[in-house]
Parts: sequence; structure tokens; C-alpha cells
Amino acid sequence: LLQAEEERGFADYAFLTLSGDPAANYLQPSPLSRLPAESPVPGLIGYFQVDARGRFSTPLLPARESAAADYGVSAPERRERAELQARIHRILSDNRLVQGGRADADKFALAAPASRDYELEEADGAPVFGDEAPRLADALAPAPAPVSKFSAPRASAQAAFDQLNEALSYGSRQKKEGGPQSLGRVEELKLRQRYPAEAEPPTAAPPPAPSKARRAPRREQGMLPAAPTVTAEAAAELRLSTFESELDPFELSLLDSGHLVLFRKVWRDGQRYIQGLLLERQGFLEGLTAEPFRAAAVSRMSDLVVAYQGEVFAVLAGQGERQYLSRASELRGELLYQTRLAAPLDLLELIFSINRLPTGPGGRLVTWVSAILILVLCGGFWLLYRLGLKQIELARQQQDFVSAVSHELKTPLTSIRMYGEMLREGWAPEDKKRTYYGYIHDESERLSRLIANVLQLARMTRNDLRLEPRQVEVSALLEQVAAKVASQIERAGFEWQLECPGPAAQAWVEVDEDGFAQILINLVDNALKFSAKAERKRIELRCRLAERGLQLSLRDYGPGVPRDQMKKIFRLFYRSENELTRETLGTGIGLALVRQLAQSMGGRVDVRNADPGAEFRLWLPLAQGPE
Repeated sequence: LLQAEEERGFADYAFLTLSGDPAANYLQPSPLSRLPAESPVPGLIGYFQVDARGRFSTPLLPARESAAADYGVSAPERRERAELQARIHRILSDNRLVQGGRADADKFALAAPASRDYELEEADGAPVFGDEAPRLADALAPAPAPVSKFSAPRASAQAAFDQLNEALSYGSRQKKEGGPQSLGRVEELKLRQRYPAEAEPPTAAPPPAPSKARRAPRREQGMLPAAPTVTAEAAAELRLSTFESELDPFELSLLDSGHLVLFRKVWRDGQRYIQGLLLERQGFLEGLTAEPFRAAAVSRMSDLVVAYQGEVFAVLAGQGERQYLSRASELRGELLYQTRLAAPLDLLELIFSINRLPTGPGGRLVTWVSAILILVLCGGFWLLYRLGLKQIELARQQQDFVSAVSHELKTPLTSIRMYGEMLREGWAPEDKKRTYYGYIHDESERLSRLIANVLQLARMTRNDLRLEPRQVEVSALLEQVAAKVASQIERAGFEWQLECPGPAAQAWVEVDEDGFAQILINLVDNALKFSAKAERKRIELRCRLAERGLQLSLRDYGPGVPRDQMKKIFRLFYRSENELTRETLGTGIGLALVRQLAQSMGGRVDVRNADPGAEFRLWLPLAQGPE
């Protein structure tokens, strides 16, 4: 992250730098003078430099403002650069790192659009802003003893930078409780320790040793213009100054205002300079820790606590969501790992806590297998439940069937026995004998139909339903069936009407004659039973040619069939009435036999309401007929 910043030379912190062959004397704006600033370090506000005399400058503008226009800086851009320079100066002065306050910063901000530049004085090759040059406060620290790599006295104006991290490290600098926007102390975290043995409970560990002991300084050769203010017209007579400098590693520190400063000490010609970057804390932490953490697999199982010198700055929740806590003590979980970043960010501490356990190797396979097993078990239980319901329903239907058959057999036998005894004993008068014989005949026919249905049901249950279809003309087929149902209809007191136009009557169908007769007898019997109380006692049988073959419809004028029972009435043993309270006769197998016989002959049957009454429709496939 900081490699590019470490490699920047001393001269990059000036507005103009030498480019290409030194003999060409070609100057161009420094790469640090770009607006907006470009840096791999996130949260960057801007770059700054404090020279050996404590004079503040940035690479945003040259010493004289008019020189910026010679290098393509427009007046609006000069104002923008001056405002950013003033902001950097204001933050540093508010944190007592340079001398001067808001008034000095305002001078920076108003310098660019002014009609004239500030009166600048040249002193030892460095710009000075009049008598109010922003200098480091000598009063921040006692005058240090002469210590220098080049045997030069340390500038007391830079003592604040020397004490910046030392004061933080040993607690000698008084700060507001909890620090700026702090969530509390690290030792307040209520994290349990169960997983890694090497992880220690979160504590505010003492600061690490100064990073300079582990990171050696580097030397470089540099060049700068001998005069600090160079215009484009004077570039031909430019004099260069060659120097050797030694650059210390960068250090990171937190300011009282909540900003971060990344600075280094540079030794040049026996004098020390401070060069650095001013950073927004939130943006720096977001780019440094939040984005890499959310992109890593560890975010799916843990939370991340970011702390500086024992102060909790942020708590990042896994899966890209941020936890908002008022205090660090509100965080719960298991301590996973605690570490510090590498220098110069070694004052930053990362604490990982587990909030959910990850899936182990093969966990996805185990999950899928478990899900499949659960689905299989649930499906099995559901099928067993449905099977149990069907068995219970079948047992109930069989009980109802036995009850219905007993009732259907007992009633006609009782009538036959009664009328037979009356005739045998001679109790019936002559004018009633014919009527009694008719009752005996009708009840016998009823018994015959019942027995035929039961025998057909037995064959169907054993899959022994055998039909012998043959080609029959429709007119002949209807004549045979009409003779069987006419007496049944007339004795029930109903009218009978048969309509079959010429084309339909002359058509040929391939059916089993006995099966067809049983279909029609059951349909007529069903119509007579359910329309017995209708005002209009009439049964109509019609036939016509349809796209699907021959259609026969049998209609009554009874109450019809409820819509929710139109499909149920063709089920075996189904009856819409309770067996103990029903008023109609029947066993619940007649319509089921009708549908089974129709399908066995290649046809189908359904029902619809005709308002009034119900209409049963039977489709039979047509045959070519004899040649």
C-alpha cells in the first residue's frame, strides 16, 4: 500500500521538479501537484512539507502564485488549490503541528483569485509569507539537545512531530475521553476465547517499538532549482542545485481532530524537513480494512474490530454490513485472531471475532444429502398419510356398499315375498292381481340389475372385465336398448322420448351390446332416482354426430348435480348422501361402472347441468360399417 509513497523523492514535494536529462533544464509540475491528488493511500486529503525553519508548503502551488499560471493553472483551479492548501494548513495548525491559525489559512484560500500575489520574501532559498509565515510552535516542547545525523542542531520548530507518537504511546498527551468518535477501549470487548490457542484475550497492548529500528532509511541524489520561483521565460537561465538527502521511513499518527497523518523526516544539507500526507480517518480505514475484509472469505463467518492505540475505531460486520455500536462492550462473540499491521501502520490493531461457524470440507455435500433425505422422508410420510386416508375412505365406502346392497336386496325381496304370499293365499282380488304381478316383475328386474352390477364390479376389481365389441348400426342398437328401458321408465310414471336423426341413426359404432345396454340402463336408473320429485317427469335420449364420434345424451328434469360433485359421482362407492339418512336408492357403483365400460369401449362419459336437470353425455367412436 505504501510502497509508492516510500519511493517518492524529496523533490516531489515541491511544485516543480526536474524531468529528463538535467542538462536540458526542463521543469514540469510535480506528480504530487495533481488535482485531485492521486495516491494508493485511501482517504488522502493532500501532501505537505515543513522545512527546517518550520515554514509550511504544499506541492499544490508554487511560492509565487503568478508562476502557476505559466504552467497552465487557471484562476478557478488556483482558487481550488488554494482552498485545499488552506484546509491542510488549518488542520495542522489546529493540531499544533504548524504555527498559525484560521487567519493564516484564510490567507492561503484567498491568495489564488487575488489581483496580486502576496509579498514574498526569499530567505535561504525557501518562501516566507511575510512576517506571518506559518511556523511550528516552539512552545510545544522544550528546546531539544543537538541531535543530528549531520551534526546539525535539531530545529525546535519541528519538536511537535517528534513528540507526536511518543505522547500517544505513553499516555502523556491528554485526549478527550474515548478519543474522537471512539467506541471505547479494546479491553472493554466482551469476547470469549475458545478457538485458537495462540490468540490472547483482547487487551490494550503497549505500543510496538519504533518502526525506524526495523526499517532502515534510504539515501538519494536530487536536484532542485537554485531559485524557488521559476517562470517559463526564465527556464533557459535556470540554475540547478544538486544535493544528497536521507529519508527516514514513514510514521503514522492520529491527531486530536480525528485525522491521520503519515509523515517522514528527511535530512538534507544538515537540516531536517518533515514531509507527509494528511488523511481522512474514515476513508483511510474503509480502503485499508473494510474493502479487503468484505472481499475475503473470512467475512462470511466473523466480525472485524479496528483499533488504534487501544481505541476502537470501527466494528465491521460480515457480509458487507456494518454494526453500529455505542460502546465496544456491546460486541459479543468468540475471539478468533488479534494482530497488528506492519510498520508504519503498526499502531493499528485488527481483532477478528467469530459470529458464525463456516461450513467444513464436504459440508455442501452433507447439506444436500441431508436435504434430499429430509425431502424423501417428508415425501414418504406424506404418501403414507395419503395411503392411510385412502384405506380409511375405502373401508368406509365398503361398509356403505355392504349397507346399501343389503338395503337394495332386502327391499325388493320383501315386496316380492309379500305380493307372492297374497297371490298364493288368494287374498288378492281379480282386478289387483295384474298389478301385483307387475310389482313382482319390476322388483325382479331391479334385483337383476343389482346383481349384474355387482358381478360386473367383481370382474372389474379382478381386472377380468371382458367385452366383445362388434360393429352395430346405431338405429338397431337403440331399438334393442329402448325395449329394455321403456317399461322401466313408464312404470316409474315418466315420459320417454328418443330422438336420433337420420345421419346419426345410420352411423355404425363398434361396441359390446350388453355393455352398452348396461350403460344406458344405469344412466336411466340414476335419472329416475334423482328426478323422482321433479315437477316435470320426463326422460330424453338424443344422439347426434360430433367431431369425436357419436354423442348420446340422456337428460332428466331433476335438481341437477352440484358443481363440486360432478367428478366425484363417477368414483366407486361414492354417494352424496349419508347412508343413514339418504332418501334415494342405489349402491354407488352404477356410474362408476358406466365410466369403466365406456372407457373399455374406447369412449368417455361426463355430466353437465341442463337447467333444469342433469345431462349425461356418452361419446362412442364411429366404425366404418360393413362393406
